[in-house]
Amino acid sequence: MAAAGNVTERSIRVELGDRSYPVVIAAGLLGRAAVHLAPLARGRTMAIVTDENVGSHLVTLQAALTEAGVVSEALVLPPGEATKSWNSLARVCDWLLALGVERGDHVVALGGGVIGDLVGFTCAILKRGCGFVQIPTTLLAQVDSSVGGKTAINTPAGKNLIGAFYQPSLVLIDPEVLDTLPARELRAGYAEVVKYGLIDDPAFFAWCETNGAALLAGDAAAREYAIAHSVAAKARIVAADEHETNGLRALLNLGHTFGHALEAEAGFDGSLIHGEGVAAGIALAYRYSAVTGLCDMADADRVAAHFRAVGLPDGLAASGIRASGARLCDHMRHDKKMAAGTLPFLLTRGIGRTFLDRTVDLGDVERFLDAQPR
Repeated sequence: MAAAGNVTERSIRVELGDRSYPVVIAAGLLGRAAVHLAPLARGRTMAIVTDENVGSHLVTLQAALTEAGVVSEALVLPPGEATKSWNSLARVCDWLLALGVERGDHVVALGGGVIGDLVGFTCAILKRGCGFVQIPTTLLAQVDSSVGGKTAINTPAGKNLIGAFYQPSLVLIDPEVLDTLPARELRAGYAEVVKYGLIDDPAFFAWCETNGAALLAGDAAAREYAIAHSVAAKARIVAADEHETNGLRALLNLGHTFGHALEAEAGFDGSLIHGEGVAAGIALAYRYSAVTGLCDMADADRVAAHFRAVGLPDGLAASGIRASGARLCDHMRHDKKMAAGTLPFLLTRGIGRTFLDRTVDLGDVERFLDAQPR
């Protein structure tokens, strides 16, 4: 913990040798961001990429930079998953090149996971790599996508299939920006908070059951605790398995194999947003684990009950997906984790006991999905 003026900032370090970086968490941090950004600006114009939903936060950030004597320019993109595209990638690259961005410069990604993923991938390939800073403005991005260096765009073939592992230099998290987040987006981000408890921390899942409603209702202490706990958990996993080579980082994909198939079926049209897909996917992973005898059905019911209690989907019916098991499994076959015709699944032996299973038969998954209520 460090003090900036009269404000206490919590700093969690992602340990990656000479590419290590801090994740700084503090209420009101956006208005003080220049303290952290000015040294990275090097007296040059700082480029900011954001979207139309983040206008008020852009005003706050640019005012802080101006007060500190830092000149900034902003590119404002349309909101939504469709922005993670080839066209947007080209647009951001061309804009940054026109600004004269150098390899030693830092581009600021101000927004949710879409902006963070797009800007991170842009910086990974622009001039073979320039710096970038994540300032996540959604709960989902604050607890998950802004930390760890996964960057990507989507294609018609699937989600996040074109990308790179590329770490930011700094992550700045201000929980107060969540006050402007729509309730649906806040709930969607909360699914990723719950995920950390279900991976390997049953005590944190129990904390979520007790405090999740307060977090969603605006309890500042609950939000800051959940964000810091989640970031620390992800930082620990990323430090041990940055490129998802030993199976540990794969645990962070709990619910995502099912969830991405649901999102693909929905056509990434906003009818099912990422965190909702993850919640439904986690509930399905637990139910599949129970049906196959890996865990008690009571555990699956407990997880589903918590998602229902906070307004998140707990399966196909609640997510509005009516597709057959065969169609959903076809989406899964496009998953980037597919290897030698086999798709690894994150399954569980109980609350906080997630493991990677590379032996799952997609035919069994298809039959399981066909048996689910719609």
